Amino acid sequence: MINPFPFCPRPPNWQVDWEALDRTYPWIQNLRGCAQDPLRHAEGDVWTHVRMVCEAMATMESWRALTEPERQVLFTAALLHDVAKPACLRVDADGKVSARGHSWRGAIMARRILWRLNVPFAEREQIAALVRHHLVPLYLVERDDPKRIAIEVSQTARCDYLAILSEADARGRICPDPQKLLANIEGFADTARTHGCIDRPFAFPSDQSRFLYFHTSNRQPDSPTVDDYTCEVVLMCGLPGAGKDFWIEQHLREWPIISLDELRLEMGLAPNEPQGAVLTRAREIAREFLRGRRSFVWNAANLSRQARQECIRLYAEHGARVRIVYREVPPDRLFAQNRQRRRRVPVSVIERMLDRWEMPDRTEAHFVEHVLD
Repeated sequence: MINPFPFCPRPPNWQVDWEALDRTYPWIQNLRGCAQDPLRHAEGDVWTHVRMVCEAMATMESWRALTEPERQVLFTAALLHDVAKPACLRVDADGKVSARGHSWRGAIMARRILWRLNVPFAEREQIAALVRHHLVPLYLVERDDPKRIAIEVSQTARCDYLAILSEADARGRICPDPQKLLANIEGFADTARTHGCIDRPFAFPSDQSRFLYFHTSNRQPDSPTVDDYTCEVVLMCGLPGAGKDFWIEQHLREWPIISLDELRLEMGLAPNEPQGAVLTRAREIAREFLRGRRSFVWNAANLSRQARQECIRLYAEHGARVRIVYREVPPDRLFAQNRQRRRRVPVSVIERMLDRWEMPDRTEAHFVEHVLD
């Protein structure tokens, strides 16, 4: 498949080649005919809205003033920002249309699409983060704790990019209150600017400060902390065949390892069978290590944030320093390496994993390392 970046509008005419985009990417055509709330989107279906958003972005001086790589990232985010609306479409008994959860699911879909297109990691993850948070600037000023939300968003998405994307989103629709939306976006940018995270992640005094801020309620980002860890837990993360075992062998060979694959083998369970018993046994072993203040590796796919949070909560309760090591290889190599594994994971299982593929980020652990090939 072709990288979407070549279709980004360029000077001097800044035109969007919709014929080429529609012809090349099935996920754009899938937006055609997908209904939207007629009050918030009187322009029509999602395909019409996305076209209007991209056309609006191409006219914005704030977008045109960026470098070409930055424009490419933002334009691709505009193309993908509502990619999950068809999957999230709901029409209730009264005929009310909604797409609740489309920004979260859209980030996962965008990551999967761009990974298969071999888009570089940094650009791909910035696009996915923009898709994930594209609604935040529209409504941040109406939320209870706008400062905390802006700080959290800044850990993965550049807030100045996000403001540009949201402005295009507001201008690319027909709704009753466009000026209110634009004012909200400016309020979001002001909040991020005030707290020093408009074009970079909010800077915490320490890794422990950041970890406690995102894992403890009613805490300020500059609250004093003490780095008195009892041990360290390395939480591996990555698709089957990404090379997690190889990384452990190279870097932490002497550490105790809790491997869900090994436990699954001992218990005679296949990867596509219920895994509750495997997880229960793994947690029992982890508690033994944590009570003994022994550092260890937890080796599993851990692709969803929920799966990681359940583990990290356990480690944090025992005062451990949490380090996430994420491994990734290109798709062709991943499937080839999976075929060579002693315990090959069915492709159907990997495809289901891709549907819950959330990238680990700085809000989750004391340290997050992305190890890429």
